[in-house]
Amino acid sequence: MPESCKTKYPILLVHGAGFRDFKRPIYWGRIPDALIQRGATVYYGQQDGWGTTESNARDLISRIDEILAETGAEKVNIIGHSKGGLDARMAASSLGYGDKIASITTVATPHRGMKWVDRLMGMPKVLLSAVAFVANTSMKILGDKRPDFLKVYEGFTPACMDEFNQRNPDVPDVFYQSYACVMNHPLSALHLSTANFLVNRLEGPNDGIVSEESALWGENARTLRSDVFRGISHYDAIDLRRRPFSKKSCGGVRDICDVYVEIVSGLKERGL
Repeated sequence: MPESCKTKYPILLVHGAGFRDFKRPIYWGRIPDALIQRGATVYYGQQDGWGTTESNARDLISRIDEILAETGAEKVNIIGHSKGGLDARMAASSLGYGDKIASITTVATPHRGMKWVDRLMGMPKVLLSAVAFVANTSMKILGDKRPDFLKVYEGFTPACMDEFNQRNPDVPDVFYQSYACVMNHPLSALHLSTANFLVNRLEGPNDGIVSEESALWGENARTLRSDVFRGISHYDAIDLRRRPFSKKSCGGVRDICDVYVEIVSGLKERGL
């Protein structure tokens, strides 16, 4: 156990949209400590919260260069949550960094887009501009260099993601795996209850933001479920509540930290 997560290449955690991964308080909850305690070397993406995928992917390749220079490693293993998975895919594919990335694991990433974003983009332009102004200004205060809320959200439409997938095919020498999360009931997470209900009507089972269908990508794909009432929301996937789902085994995922330990242990077994 002490070295079950001691991978050949360092782990790079890449956050999603609307957040920044400050060291404290940390975006990833208890997850980094769980990995470090088992021997993992962990780094953070540090890209913009509302940066476009292309902008963030370029920041990400600079971050990879820093990590490789610091560690002497030849590659990194990336774990990306939500949009962070798209940033990683672009860095590996169209930006040509596949030879410096050993693996990409995506968690709750909208690979096929989100139909509800089409509805969002149909809102009055005045309202959208007001929301964008608040989002961009807030993230600039927190350190974003190039926030662009509207372009980020437009990029989540199914049409834009179809184009993205054509331009960013999986790189043959990179190991890819993906995880979807599913809430068991709209009341599972009150802050996502309305979203979960609406996305369920449009796209089927989901985590309150991303549908199961959109998050599952490639041959190595798995849905994370918890048999407790709430299931696993988009933010449970990054340990937002900082506690296990259940005090005892319940047939599904008991603690999200266990999932990340399993992911990284699996990378170690693959020699990555």
